Amino acid sequence: MASSQDKDENYGEGHRERLRERLLDKGGDALLDHELLEYLLMLAIPRIDTKPTAKQLIAHYGNLSSVFAADTYSLLNQKGIGEKAASAIKIVQALALRMVSEPIREQPILSSWQALLDYLRLDMAHLTIERIRVLYLNSKNMLIRDEIAGEGSIDQAPIYTREIIRRSIDIGAAAIILVHNHPSGDSAPSRQDISMTREIIEAGKRLGISVHDHIIIGKDGFSSMRSAGLI
Repeated sequence: MASSQDKDENYGEGHRERLRERLLDKGGDALLDHELLEYLLMLAIPRIDTKPTAKQLIAHYGNLSSVFAADTYSLLNQKGIGEKAASAIKIVQALALRMVSEPIREQPILSSWQALLDYLRLDMAHLTIERIRVLYLNSKNMLIRDEIAGEGSIDQAPIYTREIIRRSIDIGAAAIILVHNHPSGDSAPSRQDISMTREIIEAGKRLGISVHDHIIIGKDGFSSMRSAGLI
């Protein structure tokens, strides 16, 4: 007679096989969010029922996107998540970012605007702290560098005009695009955002460096200061 442990293992293997068949036969759309995460975790930590862990992670972070955007330290503090599982989650995020960033690395930024927004939202919309990044472009609006210029608390991060302009000169940038996120979820620019952006624009003008836009990313979408007529 099979033991209860044998029955549990057989059920687990059968469940994993059914997930695998649905994934291969019908694609990712055939699996629920927690099932996609469960399957990924199963590959990293086999022989363990990963469904409870997957559901707990989504409940803790709010949604699947936020799980993948979570920082490594936070993930490692979650029950059932060790280095292998955390690495699996972060490699998926890295692959997704690499894929969506291909158009903006290979084409002029201004002709691949939607791809840029998709990339920025994937990377920044679910962050729990504020991050500032600067996209440095050449005279043909091709991306030279995509750099994080600062990170801060849940509602602010430092940004220094002098440092951004100096960096632009150092790498020979002809234009820049400023980007930051609002962890509150509201992408509307604050007065401070507008004032700081205009200060950078004025400093850049004197040295022939254009500021194409300042994009603010939130869970509700994005705001473009250029499109809003604020710069």
